[in-house]
Amino acid sequence: MNEWRPIEVLLVEDDPGDILLTKEAFDLNKVRNRLSVVNDGEQAMAFLRREGAYADAPRPDLILLDLNLPRMSGTEVLREVKADAVLRTIPVVVLTTSEAEEDILRSYRLHANAYVTKPVDFEQFIRVVRQIDDFFVTVVKLPAQGQRL
Repeated sequence: MNEWRPIEVLLVEDDPGDILLTKEAFDLNKVRNRLSVVNDGEQAMAFLRREGAYADAPRPDLILLDLNLPRMSGTEVLREVKADAVLRTIPVVVLTTSEAEEDILRSYRLHANAYVTKPVDFEQFIRVVRQIDDFFVTVVKLPAQGQRL
């Protein structure tokens, strides 16, 4: 049996309502996973590279990434993460309102691990975030914290 440990999740989201819903989904799931939040693409990259105010940031085990972000788009963040030898092993789930086929294709071409369209319904949104969380906690085997591939 695998030893369970909380996972570090980085939510890259600029919408305060979606941030609140995601936090509620984690709380309702009663999972001890740690959720860090940044509000734009530049903050995401600083967090991931542990720069400036994020010098002591934990390395995420999972990134939940919105595409529509200020200062640096989610697509640009995804491109940089997957091009970086240190960061590319972190799974990235695109969690966005866009249902555009071009966004879906672009995300997978940039090696997103999953593309999920945010439901507009509160209960559905909570259910989707909980399913993502459940999947990465109970189904997927992640590298041990601090391990580089």
